[in-house]
Amino acid sequence: MTKPESSVDRVYVCLREMAVNFEFKPEERLNESALSAKLGASRTPLREALNRLVAEGLLTFKNGRGFFCRSLSPARILELYEARAAIETEAVIRAIERASDAEIDAVATYLEDSEATYGACDDLPELLRMDEEFHTRLAELSNNAELLRMLANLNDRIRYVRLVNLQLLHANRGNLVDDRSTLSAHRVIMEAIQARDTGAAVTALRGHIERRREETTEAVRIAYSQLYVPVH
Repeated sequence: MTKPESSVDRVYVCLREMAVNFEFKPEERLNESALSAKLGASRTPLREALNRLVAEGLLTFKNGRGFFCRSLSPARILELYEARAAIETEAVIRAIERASDAEIDAVATYLEDSEATYGACDDLPELLRMDEEFHTRLAELSNNAELLRMLANLNDRIRYVRLVNLQLLHANRGNLVDDRSTLSAHRVIMEAIQARDTGAAVTALRGHIERRREETTEAVRIAYSQLYVPVH
């Protein structure tokens, strides 16, 4: 007999989306009674869902004080970018070792087929989704489920700031369609993987991930201004 889905899963999905999108303010203490009422959930499934999010790094827990939204600081975001770079470069190393030519060519075909859509798109969330999709497909070539799991977690934890970075790019350059740096970087990475040139692939991938590091402080400042903008 299949076990019915518990209310924990429903509550978890709702809370996870709220945490990823910083619907809770950074380092804000969560009001469990208010969340129970809002989500129509009793305290027990709510607590289970909150604990799962703590384990994923999307929330924090302080003994005697309760659950809190994670912090949003340049230092913390830089740590997450560094972790992402480490995970993705390891995944690419393993991909070059393990993936078949057909598997690699399939990702290259995906990149080629999606370039026109990417280049013509100025919907920022969709651009970010497409970028994450390419990097996820690269990581899948490693045939390492743990690397994929960690990458998915990191993507969730930095997605808000990455979206702000895209907003900065759009504001500074005026037209995302004219910015070909991401497409060019993706091509360079893909060509190095197809050539099974580990050194070139790692260098290109790491440079691609870290190229916006200098913008992180400004992105976090803007993120704070967006999160705390008065409601009129």
